[in-house]
Amino acid sequence: MLSFPNAKINLGLSVTGKRLDGFHNIETIMVPIGLCDVLEIIEAKAFHFSFATSGLEIKGDENKNLVVKAWNLLRGRFDLPPVKIHLHKAIPMGAGLGGGSSDAAFLIENINALFDLKISLGQMEEITLELGSDCPFFIGNKAVLAKGRGEVFGDIEMDLGLYHIIIVKPEIHVETAVAYGQVTPVHKSISLNEIVKMPMNQWKGLLTNDFEKPVFDQYPKIRIIKEKSYEMGAVYTSMSGSGSAVFGLFEEVKELSPLFPDCFVWTGNFLSP
Repeated sequence: MLSFPNAKINLGLSVTGKRLDGFHNIETIMVPIGLCDVLEIIEAKAFHFSFATSGLEIKGDENKNLVVKAWNLLRGRFDLPPVKIHLHKAIPMGAGLGGGSSDAAFLIENINALFDLKISLGQMEEITLELGSDCPFFIGNKAVLAKGRGEVFGDIEMDLGLYHIIIVKPEIHVETAVAYGQVTPVHKSISLNEIVKMPMNQWKGLLTNDFEKPVFDQYPKIRIIKEKSYEMGAVYTSMSGSGSAVFGLFEEVKELSPLFPDCFVWTGNFLSP
């Protein structure tokens, strides 16, 4: 079974408070985009599980990879035969694009389909939440207003089909836990839902990401990417999630690669609902 786990971007991100469970409450709009990894799962003929990767380098312990964690989570609940998994990484890591979360969510969806486990969408969201706050988003995989840890979804109507996305990700890895530790929750007087109903050229200064200030202070290069995106004609630009990727929304395709020769640059579109 072959699938294409996609990335997401955050349109605004407000950290609204610290929770008793150690997590933070947030408010954000998450939107799926067409930047994708490739995930292949086949039933193994041998008697053992195998996991291989290609594409962008994945550093660290294989057992900490969210795909492997997702497989182990399902194997602990269901009697599953061994499988061979190949993950081709195209979504950069430490970027705020949700690539690892998407890989894990697609793994669970695919195993559910491959072995006819009959897990409902709601149950899959509950299972993926054990892996990370972003993971349940990729089960529904549509634009949502997310609250709580990021797993409480509200419908939101958005038509972004006329805009092109350009993502620039420097060789900087932002640790999400560290980024959260540097943010001071502040109540916003106007909701994200109200802001995104305005024309996009009015979003600047209103639709903000609370992680930008501490991340920009630590990594000025990320601030420069955002500033240059506006200079190149972006209608709106922001850091996604806790960074380090910056996206710009353009009415026309621009060539930003020459401006950032040492960065990952991707140009594409939003996924259709």
